[in-house]
Amino acid sequence: MERKLILTVLILAIVALATQALVWVFAPRDNGNEFVGPPRSDYTLTDFTLNALGDDGALSFTVSGPRLARKEDDGSIFVATPNYEIVDNSQNLWKGTSDSAWVNKDGTIMRLEGKVDMHRLATAKVDPVQLLTSDLTITTTPKDKKSTTPAPTEKKLQTDALTTITDPNRIAHGVGMKADLGLKTVELLSDVHWISLPTHHAIIQK
Repeated sequence: MERKLILTVLILAIVALATQALVWVFAPRDNGNEFVGPPRSDYTLTDFTLNALGDDGALSFTVSGPRLARKEDDGSIFVATPNYEIVDNSQNLWKGTSDSAWVNKDGTIMRLEGKVDMHRLATAKVDPVQLLTSDLTITTTPKDKKSTTPAPTEKKLQTDALTTITDPNRIAHGVGMKADLGLKTVELLSDVHWISLPTHHAIIQK
């Protein structure tokens, strides 16, 4: 009798182990999120120069630097310590630097991150200007795909940081700024100070 009981218990144990093995083999598995971490780079460039054209085919901006990474998930690009040249709404050239930069896939949003130092080059029509700020966003009006008449693109500037604008006649600074690139319209949002300069004051261009 005792022998039968032991045999029965052994058979039940074997059946239980076999059932557990079948459940483990055939049960669906949840792999979860297999990728953990920042989005992968589609490609990277070193010691590069990138020319971006607007919808009209004209040069919109040029950016160069030691490293560029294009993000696979959204097509945006990240640039380390960039040097850039941007054409403003009046076709004047600006040169500048920042700690880093991010540009969306369409090139309509450019975020200059960290310290930003921009200079408008003087011409026969415009004076030189220096713009110092940080974390500056430059937006370009996207093309209206429904319109058959091409409209000129407009570039706008916006930052919440302290901004200083210097030209041969004045120094203006304040916290927070909204402006067009070309500075025909400038709005300093708070703590605004304005200093008039002697006519011989000069701006050092880079």
